Amino acid sequence: MTTSYKASRRNFLKKVSLSGGGLIVGFNWFTAAAEKPVVITNMSIAGELGFNSYLSIAVDGTITIFSPNPELGQNIMTSFPMIVAEELDADWTKVKVMQAALDTKKYDRQLTGGSGAIPHSWKRLRVAGATARYLLIAAAANRWNVTAAECNTNNGQVIHTATGKKLGYGELAAEAATIAVPADVPLKNRKDFTIIGTAVKNVENKKIITGKGLFGLDFYREGMVFAMIQRPPAFGTKIQTVDDAAAKASPGIIDVVRFKNNVAVVGTSTWEIMKARKLLKVTYEKDGNIESTEDHDTIFATLLNSDKAVVRRKDGDVEAAFKTAAKIITSEYQCPFIPHNPLEPMNFFADVRTDGVELIGPTQTPGSARQAVSKLLNIPEDKITVDITRLGGGFGRRLKFDYVLEAAELSSIIKKPVKLIWIREDDMMGGSYRPAVRYRFQAALDAQGNLIGYKLRGVGMNQNNSTREDNFPSGAVDNLLIESVEHISPITTGAWRAPVTNFLGFAEQSFIDEVAMAAGKDPIQFRLELLEKAKTKPVGAIKYSIDRMEAVIKMAAEKSEWGKKPGVAQGFSIYFSHASYVAQVCEVEMEGKFPKVKKIIAVSDCGEVVNISGAKQQVMGGIVDGFGTAMFGKLSFKNGAPEQKNFDEYRLIRMKEIPEIEPYFVNNGIDPTGLGEPALPPTGGAVANALFKATGTRLRNQPFIDDATIGKQLRGY
Repeated sequence: MTTSYKASRRNFLKKVSLSGGGLIVGFNWFTAAAEKPVVITNMSIAGELGFNSYLSIAVDGTITIFSPNPELGQNIMTSFPMIVAEELDADWTKVKVMQAALDTKKYDRQLTGGSGAIPHSWKRLRVAGATARYLLIAAAANRWNVTAAECNTNNGQVIHTATGKKLGYGELAAEAATIAVPADVPLKNRKDFTIIGTAVKNVENKKIITGKGLFGLDFYREGMVFAMIQRPPAFGTKIQTVDDAAAKASPGIIDVVRFKNNVAVVGTSTWEIMKARKLLKVTYEKDGNIESTEDHDTIFATLLNSDKAVVRRKDGDVEAAFKTAAKIITSEYQCPFIPHNPLEPMNFFADVRTDGVELIGPTQTPGSARQAVSKLLNIPEDKITVDITRLGGGFGRRLKFDYVLEAAELSSIIKKPVKLIWIREDDMMGGSYRPAVRYRFQAALDAQGNLIGYKLRGVGMNQNNSTREDNFPSGAVDNLLIESVEHISPITTGAWRAPVTNFLGFAEQSFIDEVAMAAGKDPIQFRLELLEKAKTKPVGAIKYSIDRMEAVIKMAAEKSEWGKKPGVAQGFSIYFSHASYVAQVCEVEMEGKFPKVKKIIAVSDCGEVVNISGAKQQVMGGIVDGFGTAMFGKLSFKNGAPEQKNFDEYRLIRMKEIPEIEPYFVNNGIDPTGLGEPALPPTGGAVANALFKATGTRLRNQPFIDDATIGKQLRGY
């Protein structure tokens, strides 16, 4: 249907300048009803009509896509327009993308997390592009007085096949806007893709490398003030007394504000508030449990043997299987707390006025942040706007919006627009962390080395369920028990890249290697036998695809030349997360007494790869994260306080320590599935299994450099 709308002059000018008097196609991104776009004429106001998103074609042929999801390095601001441009047969040099502001009337899922942006928007973007192409062809056919079947498109032009006449999309946009939208439009056959599947550079590369103001920290508005908060030094403590006289007297300081369990210093520059904050004299007192890393070790040991476990899955007669087993293997795996460490510290701008609230900054969950601010300040959501800047890293940290609430509350108190800034120590000492976890695995083998029983109990800090009960090897074992226990800790925890699976993948895949060794079987063959069992004699429901998992395993074995490289210790791992599959082979060589990780081969099945360059970056980034945290990552606590406060104390992987990474992708014609996180979970297991083959030492606890046997050699890495 063609829709028009009577607009105010101010809004009309704003929208016409955006659309260039051309064609706008509005479409839903995340709802089933959205697969039929709506054409809006150049006199229409897309925002006021409440459409969830749209693409526009201007008279100069420029195609603009508004991206609702926050961009934090996962390349969706490049991949989204590639999808539209593919179906549109666009001239890629004329395609651009812009970040959309928060608008829950237009977008149903305006967040970044769970590796879900492309999977959720794939079909909608394709339909939007195909619909625009249909309308442009129809407009050209009308002008030439021919049928649409006589026309084709290429590189931003409609072409009359018989005569070779051409018209640019910009020339046709206004006419296309008057044509009714069809009920259905054909989509391209995948074999005809010319943009999807190619390597396209990040559309914001030039802005990033030339220092354009993209990130939250870059944002500045005339008249705003800066704020920094003095936070409790330990979890489980609260403010007792505050002496702010010296801080208030410091140059450039406007006010010192105490609210909740915080003291905020407000001033005219970041340097001035940083200096003044050091002059605060604050004492603290106990306000709940105060935990140290040693306490966590005791808690884990207790809860692994408690009767408080929640049964997540039970198949068959587990106890009987273990009673009759010829061999039982038992192992425990543990990981510490880990900070997120995005390069850009937390920050946000807030301006709370009598007529509404303006929020600007980096967040993965703008909708949830607005809801929380609305509740905090008792201001209706429709009076609150949120503009999303590019995020300087997230990894799950910016799924939380504590810093957004702080900025909004401060602005409401001081009656000024405020830019709240955390320094890195603030986030490492009082932010949100990946929870510490301990797992106990048990396997029962019969006399022939068959896996007849499997047990897993996970104990997580503030994790209701530290397992993935329907993932592999569930479905392949007749007798299986998976349980979880939660410990409520005062330490703030949250999602960290590939939540739960970021450590579970390592622990599970390391343990399966232990079981394969006990059974006297090749690790890859052992997994393939389990998959065959799940295929031919399945036990209960599973969430993974046996065929897809099997395919990445076999391809990884082929690409790595598994077992055929003398002097090279190879370790294998496979994991399913976020609807995708990644198999990895790690290669370790001994250099004297030092084991060196030389290469990691990764095979991913994430369905259709939109941007091969971006996909490789995501896989390599996930592997670097997984390798770095497995080897070095550890945040320890003493009396409720983190002992590592900045990068000089917290060990991160260095560029020279990153091994060669070879990413491969399975091409199976499936719609895209997640990729931002799936490459991380299998990495630790592949590395640990390779190090075991090289050194004979089984690494069950992270970080590996703390291992009593080979930790020193790994520290010399």
